[in-house]
Amino acid sequence: MLNVYVVTHPEATHHVEDRVGGWFDSELTGRGLAHAARIAEALADRVAHPSGVALYNSDLTRTTQTAAAIEERLGTRAVTMPDLREKSYGEGEGKPDAWFRDRFVPPPAFGERMDHDEGLLGAETKTEWVRRIYRAMDRIAADPAPDKVIVTHGGSATFVIAHWIGMPVDALEYVSFRVSPGSITHLREDDYFHNRGVVSLNDTSHLPTGDP
Repeated sequence: MLNVYVVTHPEATHHVEDRVGGWFDSELTGRGLAHAARIAEALADRVAHPSGVALYNSDLTRTTQTAAAIEERLGTRAVTMPDLREKSYGEGEGKPDAWFRDRFVPPPAFGERMDHDEGLLGAETKTEWVRRIYRAMDRIAADPAPDKVIVTHGGSATFVIAHWIGMPVDALEYVSFRVSPGSITHLREDDYFHNRGVVSLNDTSHLPTGDP
């Protein structure tokens, strides 16, 4: 069996300050650091060979801190990949949410969605974002390790999962897997048919009850 665990970083400062994340380099809060330790414990219980896990993370501080807790618990070394970052919101990164909402142009219900201009200078289009994540996933897929952990962001996790199940880029106009901060999504490929499935999505059972 090939198992992939997609981890979304837990609570970061931009969450509690009501700021836009994206490439804004926020840090984990105290609660986020505590949750990162719980994520590491949960993974130690789930992976077959903890010391042989291939660990990958976005290069932003909040994902690096999450990966550090996993490194310490599993005794493995993380590979940092900038391509696993969240979507870039250009000039909107780090801005108050109210500032962002006043300027953001949401994609239309019908029509051009992948290359839609969101009205923010320097922001990535959805196509650019997806292709970046898919580029990272092509590299990760080439790793022969039977257990892999990918530490990324809530938005980018959708395209990590989409790559896993083989969705082409031009089929992603409406795709969104909603996942919470600090969640673990379990992906698996079986040894016989080599089918790929989603074993569990957005699991937060390792976090304190009522405290996702």
